[in-house]
Amino acid sequence: MSRDLAELPTCTRCVLSQTRQRVVVGSGPLNPALMVIGEAPGRDEDEGGEPFIGRSGRLLFQLIQEEVGLARAECFVTNVVKCRPPANRTPTRDELTACRPWLSEQFLVVRSPLVLALGNTAARSVFGFDQGIGVTHGRIVALGGGRGMATYHPAAALRGGPSVVDVMRADLRVLKTLVVAP
Repeated sequence: MSRDLAELPTCTRCVLSQTRQRVVVGSGPLNPALMVIGEAPGRDEDEGGEPFIGRSGRLLFQLIQEEVGLARAECFVTNVVKCRPPANRTPTRDELTACRPWLSEQFLVVRSPLVLALGNTAARSVFGFDQGIGVTHGRIVALGGGRGMATYHPAAALRGGPSVVDVMRADLRVLKTLVVAP
């Protein structure tokens, strides 16, 4: 971990530091085949200290395993915002701005050739999309020296049912064509 990222667990750059239980930095190997980026930690993640460990995470990594052939241990997993927003609300622009340097540092340290952003907030933050995920999902984009794609957040699939899962599966099949073994 870089010296800058070592300071992340004690971050107080935004108001979320006042309500969180812990900073959810991210987990996984350096130089992974895939970097997965969500919006923000939920209750399970705030309690457990690791991203995507609740129902959404279980669904996400089941789909990634089935469609891409990667296990969670082969992916680096993080969020654009590292602390849980109260009541799981969408992070504010100030919170996203405060956390951006942490994500930028993670890109440098993790060095994945492929990024998967989950949902509107992550897709807009990572790729700069102006349109919603319903339009931008499945689109391959250049990102630094690598490539990326956005798809629906697995929480949307849990709410939206099989049709959203089907779209995620189709997006992940496209992503599979881009995977380079670490």
